[in-house]
Amino acid sequence: MSLFDRFTSQWGSDLAIDLGTANTLVLVRGEGIVLNEPSVVAIEQQEKRVLAVGLDAKDLLGRTPSNIVALRPLRDGVIADYDVTEAMLRYFINKAQPRDYPWQPKPRVVVCVPTGATSVERRAVFEACITAGARQAFLIEEPMAAAIGAGLPVEEPTGSMVVDIGGGTSEVAVISFGGIVASTPIRVAGDKFDHAIRDYTKEAYNLIIGERTAEEIKIRIGSAAPLLEELDVEVVGRDGITGGPRTIRMESEEIREALKPTVDEVVMAVKETLAKTPADLSADLMEYGILLTGGGGLLKGLNERIMNDTGVPVHVSPTALINVVEGCASVLEVPGALSQPYMQNR
Repeated sequence: MSLFDRFTSQWGSDLAIDLGTANTLVLVRGEGIVLNEPSVVAIEQQEKRVLAVGLDAKDLLGRTPSNIVALRPLRDGVIADYDVTEAMLRYFINKAQPRDYPWQPKPRVVVCVPTGATSVERRAVFEACITAGARQAFLIEEPMAAAIGAGLPVEEPTGSMVVDIGGGTSEVAVISFGGIVASTPIRVAGDKFDHAIRDYTKEAYNLIIGERTAEEIKIRIGSAAPLLEELDVEVVGRDGITGGPRTIRMESEEIREALKPTVDEVVMAVKETLAKTPADLSADLMEYGILLTGGGGLLKGLNERIMNDTGVPVHVSPTALINVVEGCASVLEVPGALSQPYMQNR
């Protein structure tokens, strides 16, 4: 670390950012996680003016007049709208670390990107961070960050497998000796789970529900395997025929059936990655198991479903929601980590 970096680190100017399709987490070095907000921006369409970001913007989803739109600038884990993403990042960086003095140094930032992101998509993330106020920006692939944050021995010549299910992408990777040996990124994750529930509710009950309602249903009664005690929930939406509000009651069994096609895709990605894994590392996986992380990884029974289909033990990370941002932060703490092959700064 240079003399300048040692000086700036004393002012807590290093940030770790989990830039997710659904939520963004920001960790300030030495302080911990200081921000966890939805990756949503409210825009006034005529003047292209940002009205709200994060929690304030999410409250406007589905509730805005025609001249205001609340949108997610990231799709499938990558930037879909560069200008809006840059504005969102600037807001989050300033909120996480307000610049109280004109001579206060800009932060160094470590941010995650999906394994399947193209060079153009990676460059867009890098440039958005710099434009938003970072002094330096370093990129790390999400499954590597998740594995580091979960405390897996990524630097050891031992096979570690992580299944990181976020909002826009699911990242399945086998890691050994500081590198990703085999991986299968798919653009099927929490958002697709929500869409499946919305589609089912419309088809089965002719009831139209919003994103937030679908997410609540998923969290409360969604599952990938039969539950010891099946659940139910009351759902309020708009009747597809009359247009008025209507209430129904939904069972966990039917939501499980609605989620099955998307869950099948995740399980297939795990199987494909296992098929690409060298035999010696496969033996490690049978001994140590698969780590399930990310918000989508908390779907009830998903660990059981993957274990039944693959025969490999599956463990759910107790810190699934913060593993990626913790992994991004960890590389800031270890001398020389920013120069490792799994880090990118362009």
